[in-house]
Amino acid sequence: MNGFNSDLLDGKTKLHFIGIGGSGMFPLVQILHAVGYEITGSDAGEGDIVDRERAMGIDVFHGHRAENVHGTQLVVYSAAIPSDNPELAEAARLGIPAVERSVMLGYVANTYQHPICISGTHGKTTTTAMTVQTMLMAGGDPAAIIGGKLPYIDAYGRYGAAREIVVEACEYHNTFLQLVPYVSVILNVDADHLEFFKTMDNLKASFRRFALLTEQAVIANLDDANTREVLEGVDRDVVTFGIDTPADYRAVHITEYRPAFFAFDVLVHGAPAAHVELSVPGRHNVYNALAAFAAASMFGCTSEQCAAGIHAFRGAGRRFEILGEAGGVTIADDYAHHPAELAATLASAKEMRHRAVWAVFQPFTYSRTQMLLDDFARVLREADHVVLTEIMGSREKAEDYTVRTADLAAKIPGSVWFDTFEKVADYVMKNAQPGDLVLTLGCGDIYKAARMMLHSGENA
Repeated sequence: MNGFNSDLLDGKTKLHFIGIGGSGMFPLVQILHAVGYEITGSDAGEGDIVDRERAMGIDVFHGHRAENVHGTQLVVYSAAIPSDNPELAEAARLGIPAVERSVMLGYVANTYQHPICISGTHGKTTTTAMTVQTMLMAGGDPAAIIGGKLPYIDAYGRYGAAREIVVEACEYHNTFLQLVPYVSVILNVDADHLEFFKTMDNLKASFRRFALLTEQAVIANLDDANTREVLEGVDRDVVTFGIDTPADYRAVHITEYRPAFFAFDVLVHGAPAAHVELSVPGRHNVYNALAAFAAASMFGCTSEQCAAGIHAFRGAGRRFEILGEAGGVTIADDYAHHPAELAATLASAKEMRHRAVWAVFQPFTYSRTQMLLDDFARVLREADHVVLTEIMGSREKAEDYTVRTADLAAKIPGSVWFDTFEKVADYVMKNAQPGDLVLTLGCGDIYKAARMMLHSGENA
């Protein structure tokens, strides 16, 4: 991976997206469609994104068939598409070039003069969404590619006519090395995706390569030891944020103005700049807000505009998203799938002072579950009640691993686990009490269990 391929779309006007209904594909489709490319696509499922794409005038085929690629000049496929997909096979037979989504992401991002690329093991989606909302509210017109839905725009991204594009830059499979940031952000560097990176040294080396791809400045968390190590000797301007260290953007006088919601003053180079009140729960969001404040400031937002935008931000989809109430029980959903993320989310939940906190967790991938089994058990014990689902293997096969959900449950006293979401929802709603908070947790499809709980409450 060597970053931006400037020749990718030379002489091409017709593009076909396999897996066009995915949240990662949609912003790319929006931007490319807006600048005049003729787009078709296919997806195995229907849904809100496919409906929106069809409303844009895009032909979206239901299901994957060889003939869907006829007449196109370039095929873009998501990482979830298997190599034996009939459309990929037909493209190869016809000599139509095909690229994975991350390659197109790198191309689209770098058609803008100022890509702002937000990376980190945790907090990418929240910080990207917070930065986009702040810039929009300040009168900017940035493009955006976000890993979750931003309610302010009711979308995962947008076409923008300004020079800036704000991109969530994921380290998984070194996707972020396809980007050439004008400004990059490193929120934190923690042990994750080690089934791919194998060692922390390899992970840090990838973040270092990402930092070195940056043209102008790296915005970095000075409180995070791994981030500091990544940036040692990197010959780029570094703008820092932090709480415990004298960073360029520093939060001081941090207070909990209501349970789990924090306020603080921002010092910029030691001088008072703004007072910020967060509308998303959890102390970890102070760091995300500082990063968004720094990024938006570098592109013309005043301190007052940054504070207003951050205060107005009420979260991205699946990031401590309060879904509703059923029988006096609050149901929320969160994307947390790594022990550090679970710890932060559960800490926020406990600070909200509900009668009891339920953690309903779907482990994601056998390799991560096996590697971090003890860490998962340790952080999940912080909940008052723990309910587990089967492991979602994604591209991994169960027979290749020995770990099972029962192994995790055995390490968490009082926990239970079930093999279907229906059983999970039924158990939780029969046992949760009014005043409890139920959190569904995981990056798979555990949100479906949350919806079942809400539905059961409506029909009670």
